[in-house]
Amino acid sequence: MNKRDSKLLLAITIIFPLLISCTGGQTVVEPAGLDETLVNPGRGFATTHIFNQDIQDRLHPQSTLVQFRWYWDRLEPQEGNIDYELIDGVLARARENGQKLNFRVMCQNGRPGVPDWVRKAGAKGMPYEGNPDNWQPFYDDPVFLEKHAALIHALGARYDGHPDVDHVDIGTVGRWGEWHTGGTGMDMPSDKIREKIIDAYLESFKKTPLIMLIGGEHGLEYAISKGTGWRADCLGDMGGFNDDWNHMEDFYQQALDEAGANEAWKRAPVVFETCWTIQYWHDKGWDLDYILSEALRWHVSVLNNGSESIPEEWWPRVVEFEKKMGYRFVLKKLLHQPAVSAGGTLLYEMLWENRGVAPCYLNHPLAFEFRPAGGGTGRVVDTGIDITGWLPGPVPLQAGITVPQDLPPGEYELGIALLDPQSGKPGIRLAVRGRDEDGWYRLSRVRVR
Repeated sequence: MNKRDSKLLLAITIIFPLLISCTGGQTVVEPAGLDETLVNPGRGFATTHIFNQDIQDRLHPQSTLVQFRWYWDRLEPQEGNIDYELIDGVLARARENGQKLNFRVMCQNGRPGVPDWVRKAGAKGMPYEGNPDNWQPFYDDPVFLEKHAALIHALGARYDGHPDVDHVDIGTVGRWGEWHTGGTGMDMPSDKIREKIIDAYLESFKKTPLIMLIGGEHGLEYAISKGTGWRADCLGDMGGFNDDWNHMEDFYQQALDEAGANEAWKRAPVVFETCWTIQYWHDKGWDLDYILSEALRWHVSVLNNGSESIPEEWWPRVVEFEKKMGYRFVLKKLLHQPAVSAGGTLLYEMLWENRGVAPCYLNHPLAFEFRPAGGGTGRVVDTGIDITGWLPGPVPLQAGITVPQDLPPGEYELGIALLDPQSGKPGIRLAVRGRDEDGWYRLSRVRVR
């Protein structure tokens, strides 16, 4: 046990002396740690418009997330006729690849992304770059706002809380849904209109996390105040656009400070997209360690590198960075009674540690399993503990669970797992050894009287 672990154990014995001193002998388990990449939901590298099966030939971390972006006219070619088959097909493929979806709806770029039927209904807009085909909407136009909100509400009605949707971008404003109209000659909508559009997302997605672009100015401040996370494009830019200005040093932290968004990571995800790719950083000779350390300082959970390969020379450092993204749970110690009566209370203490930089934003129930030592089907008991509050650092727990009244007397393997909230099966890998093929960590034994 190292010095830090000794201090953590001392802390838990000071905080919870009653159980330790009054229950007699204790079974003590200290699982061996595991220093390897853990593929867990809601964190890590994301792919873009392709899936894990499509990047097998690339030096790219296995992903649990895939990002898709659709223009509005592709999703709703006729009013009220949303192409759910398109989205559901992507969700099915994501599930097959062990991934969840992040999606964004867009209204413009170098082509109009708003359906013709919206324009025919009277929505106003303007061309840009001297090309009448490059049409963009006036985001404060009443017809646009009405149809726009209807789309968002319809998507929320179908996909809010969907088990295969990880988070949703608050997009649909500006080029690529990035909340800017650069190069078009058109002003962004007023703060009041921005709030209206953001409210449509907030009303529609109450279960699935929402993220807001860091460059959304007042929109970022407003969305963060309502509990959203944030995303930022161009991670790694050290001067690719301008020798006197870059995103890393001159934009991100300033924008977060102005919007009061520095603590938003505690309740919703932080998502980055690389500027160009990590290979581009390598070619430009930019400082990888600085870029990655800043991303961790901003509590990154998800990074999109355009599904492109990592430079082989940088692979070991990127792997170490990936281990720290999002959450990484270590069970340091488990103490419990060696015997308990059926229908009684099994008292326990645990010392966990989150070695990542962010919490897990979807609660995965912490559960025990009583499995007959001689084999057979186990009985699962939910502790009722909400892990979404497990911020980086030590997480001491002291509680008890009620042993099923009808559990036959005998010896049981005592398992621990963080369960997928939909399937009820183990859903998160821990950074400790002892994981069985079914995902449970059967680390101890208990006798039921």
